[in-house]
Amino acid sequence: MRERSKLENAFENITSIETQLLDAIEYAQLAEMEGEDSLLDEAFSALTALSEIAQKAELEALLSGEADSNDCFVEIHPGAGGTEAQDWAEMLLRMYTRWAQAHNMKVDVLEVEAGDGAGIKSATIKIKGENAYGWLKTESGVHRLVRISPFDSNAKRHTSFSSVWIFPEIDDTIEIDIDESDCRVDTYRASGAGGQHVNKTDSAVRITHEPTGIVVQCQNDRSQHKNRSQAWDMLRARLYERELQIREDAAQAEADNKAEIGWGHQIRSYVLQPYQLVKDLRTGAETSDTRGVLDGKIDVFLSASLSAKITSQMAGE
Repeated sequence: MRERSKLENAFENITSIETQLLDAIEYAQLAEMEGEDSLLDEAFSALTALSEIAQKAELEALLSGEADSNDCFVEIHPGAGGTEAQDWAEMLLRMYTRWAQAHNMKVDVLEVEAGDGAGIKSATIKIKGENAYGWLKTESGVHRLVRISPFDSNAKRHTSFSSVWIFPEIDDTIEIDIDESDCRVDTYRASGAGGQHVNKTDSAVRITHEPTGIVVQCQNDRSQHKNRSQAWDMLRARLYERELQIREDAAQAEADNKAEIGWGHQIRSYVLQPYQLVKDLRTGAETSDTRGVLDGKIDVFLSASLSAKITSQMAGE
């Protein structure tokens, strides 16, 4: 049913683009015949907007990876820098939440650990929607912020880093075998505001996969059983994403054009001072609308990075 719905939506989208294209062309021809420059400008504006819609549809059509259509997990961790970095991590959490909401996707907060005074020490959310993983999969990496710190009484410029990890939810069509003897399961008291279970019962669950060092945790439900189940799902997703990464790294090793995801290897810079600019360091895509980007308007970067990734894959084939 999900595959059928996806195909129906794609077909309706293509039909809509074709209809709007024909209407815009006829409108432009009529405006030209009547000598109405204002109407002609409207027709060209409509064609420009339609072109952007068509480009997005083209990218969506190319999201054919094994897990591209799946929901995804977004994991955010601040770098060194205390409150400043933790505040930046919370800004990123808001950015991805707002992006998902703007695209009619649902956001479930699985785990948030509050920072010391401001911001967050870590967060994991689940984004549910069509092609959620496909759109966001290139967002994994280190994000760099430059601004006048609101926490510095001397109003000095600070640079902060936070890492973002995107991994897909694994459905029943993908098998991931986990040896439970390789995992350490810990329970602890949930933290955060509100809820009778907070700080009263060991409802939160943390699972450590010792062979890889991957750690997942969940505390969004008052039931330890439900949190445990969600944590196992997250671990399966992380292991699957790790396997995809290993395959991709091996395929692109000869070209050596893929930056390591780690501290000091930023994928995007967000400069708020002394000028306004957000720039993707992989594709060169940039915008001066920093406020819009931090409010979730990141499609320009998603489209550019996906186009580059797909082009690279096609060239390799």
